[in-house]
Amino acid sequence: MLYNIYCDESCHLQKDTSDIMVLGCISCPNEYAKEINSSIKQIKRKYGLGLNKKKMPIELKWTKVSNSKMEMYKELIDLFFEKDYLNFRGVVATGKSNLNHEFFLQDHDTWYHKMYYLLLREMVSIGNQYNIYVDIKDTNSNDKIEILRKVLNRSLYDFYDETVARIQTVRSEEVNLLQLTDLFIGALSYANRGLNSSVAKLKIVDYFRSRSGLDLTQKTPLRNHKFNIFHLDTKEDMK
Repeated sequence: MLYNIYCDESCHLQKDTSDIMVLGCISCPNEYAKEINSSIKQIKRKYGLGLNKKKMPIELKWTKVSNSKMEMYKELIDLFFEKDYLNFRGVVATGKSNLNHEFFLQDHDTWYHKMYYLLLREMVSIGNQYNIYVDIKDTNSNDKIEILRKVLNRSLYDFYDETVARIQTVRSEEVNLLQLTDLFIGALSYANRGLNSSVAKLKIVDYFRSRSGLDLTQKTPLRNHKFNIFHLDTKEDMK
């Protein structure tokens, strides 16, 4: 079966205000991707997120979460949990400020792609095929995501590069499932950073907890395919 995987991250910069980086992805069978993207689009339009003055789609973003659109966020979260074929995996990496890149002969960008490997390795399996879409961050990422594609395939003993058929960067404003991923990792990041400055964001975190039955700050077993969370303490796990 052919699957599409939509990936995004939060607090990925080496020197920002967070000691935590969160990556996440939503997996969807290719045959349902058009339908789900359309459903997300319809929900957005229902709550006034149609086109802007320049006739461009208004993007759903965690940074723009507000109380006035609370029912929209809940409806989007419900859509995910009601569709058995949609799955989410998140990686929460803590201790980012203590990373010793020099010791591992790497730079921050290489470590960032290693975290993407940890995210995606459990989402792919031999016998299926995958197209992976990553939110574009800069113009220099294509070479490293091609290396990531090959590493993922080799981890599955696929030497013909047929399993992960493609990894490409896309613009999130053009892909609604990628925007949904942004909402999910935003909530995951907010919960794990212990933030509480936004009532609206806290409500969304609580709604995720009620729908998933998870605390969001704890690692989940791999068998939990629907909503899977992996925690990495870089001070311990990267020694």
